[in-house]
Amino acid sequence: MATIVLLITTGLLIGYGIWELYRHRQKLAKIPIRVHVNGTRGKSSVARLIAAGLRASGIRTCCKTTGTLPRMIVPSGTEYPVFRPSRANVIEQVRIVDMAVEFEAEALVIECMALRPNLQWLCENKLIRATHGVITNAREDHLDVMGPTEKDVAWALAGMVPVKTKLFTAERDHLDVFEHASKDRQTQLIAISEEDVEQITPLDLAGFMYVEHAENVALALRVCADLGVDRATALRGMWEAKPDPGAMTAHEMDFFGRKIHFVNGFAANDPESTERIWKMALERYPEVERRVMVVNCRQDRPDRSQQLGKSVTNWPPADYYVLIGTGTYIFAKTATEAGIDPLKLVFAEDLPAPDIFETLLEYSGKTSLIMGIANIGGVGLDVVRYFANRSTQKTFK
Repeated sequence: MATIVLLITTGLLIGYGIWELYRHRQKLAKIPIRVHVNGTRGKSSVARLIAAGLRASGIRTCCKTTGTLPRMIVPSGTEYPVFRPSRANVIEQVRIVDMAVEFEAEALVIECMALRPNLQWLCENKLIRATHGVITNAREDHLDVMGPTEKDVAWALAGMVPVKTKLFTAERDHLDVFEHASKDRQTQLIAISEEDVEQITPLDLAGFMYVEHAENVALALRVCADLGVDRATALRGMWEAKPDPGAMTAHEMDFFGRKIHFVNGFAANDPESTERIWKMALERYPEVERRVMVVNCRQDRPDRSQQLGKSVTNWPPADYYVLIGTGTYIFAKTATEAGIDPLKLVFAEDLPAPDIFETLLEYSGKTSLIMGIANIGGVGLDVVRYFANRSTQKTFK
């Protein structure tokens, strides 16, 4: 008797699952344009850029990002926080599709939530079924899940390559991985070249109120062009769009005669991107008396702390490294073993933003560059807001 009940229950559950999948497929069919965005760096920005370009052309577009803060952007451009009863789960995408249908969206631009290779495939093949796939790049991050090497990260991301459609990417180092996956799934691969990036002029980038990377703009414009949006219209929409809270911004502060330039590089959490932004900041502010790097560590991201700790010795040096957040000992141990002078390390673990600011003042000069790296989550976003709310002006225009 128990066996019969178990068989009946199992059958009902399987039947319900099939019915739910059928209903979800019907809802997906009501959204003719589905852009699935993935990658190590820049996917939130690229998702926002594509959605803004489509909105500017008159296409009713919803967009969901999972960057610094999860956000649902409706066709009017208004943003709403994504409610999560517990921790993030890929099944959340089903609810986002439901909302897009309710808004009668003609296009849905959605950021991939998955990290594990098997979930990369599930998100694309079962939940989104993109008409346009996008992979920004493949760099060293989340190596505990997607690694152990950068090449493995590329293979993991390739799990969301859509079937029999188009894949756009700005990746060049591991393009062979995406070529292989695209061929296997009969998808056309459209790679953004150096020439495409060079066509993004300083005037194009000057329209943004934050620091946007030319690669991201070139990639987003290529997707918009494929969907029939002309370059001028798409760019206008991108300029007017609200950036992700973790987007790279710079703020100037005059604090009782001390001039501070604060650069938000917290969201650039892989070594390659972080080094690029650090060098950009140094070039922007070459005459400052002190250069301070604020490293926001997370105890649940030990691999990231180790990667940055190993890499930082190869970058132009800072005068001090202020360690905030949790698990700072991981970065400190790795960095000192790699050659950083331990006397340059300042521990400010578990301190709130106001106390972090006071600590930074102790190690700043009459003119200082202070740049945050590693993680925007946790106290990182609080520090950004603290400086932004007290700045005299934004720079990097």
